[in-house]
Amino acid sequence: MEPSEAAGAHDAIAENMYTGSQNSFPGDLIDSSDLSDADREQIAQLMNALARLREAERTLSEASRRFMKLSEQDMRALHYLIAAKRQNAVVTPKMLSAHMVMSAASVTKLINRLEREGHVIRKLHPSDRRAYAIDVTAATARSARETVGRAQARRVHAAADLTSRERDAVIRFLDGMAEELSLSNADWAKQL
Repeated sequence: MEPSEAAGAHDAIAENMYTGSQNSFPGDLIDSSDLSDADREQIAQLMNALARLREAERTLSEASRRFMKLSEQDMRALHYLIAAKRQNAVVTPKMLSAHMVMSAASVTKLINRLEREGHVIRKLHPSDRRAYAIDVTAATARSARETVGRAQARRVHAAADLTSRERDAVIRFLDGMAEELSLSNADWAKQL
């Protein structure tokens, strides 16, 4: 089934992954006994809104990858290179390797493939003649900007609709959520 076909499908389970009922907050994972039914319902609505955001981002990312004929890994690398270009920063293979959490050999293969496909170019490092820098091509930067970039930029409208205090609350919430989800808080992840 094509994603466009699935996009219009109604899926009551996916739309309500979280519910405000006492049973939706597993007692062995979280104690919600101090929360009112209204609090649980609002938290469920918030979690469902996050799920919708993740799904919208996933769908957009998938569509842009198909449009640009790139893998998720390729897109991550290009996103990093585009962000670096916007910041007037020079990216070396070592920097890309650290960002991608990949070995030097794997990053070399990635760069070779992206260069062969016309997405990146290698050039001499401006301050270290022993090294080279990687830059995204103008055509790829333009294509990314017109697809995923333009769509992602529209998120600013949602942020602009909030007051300064509301944005502060959202920032605090998202930073708190990121901290709670951090693998440093997951004992099982220490075994990886």
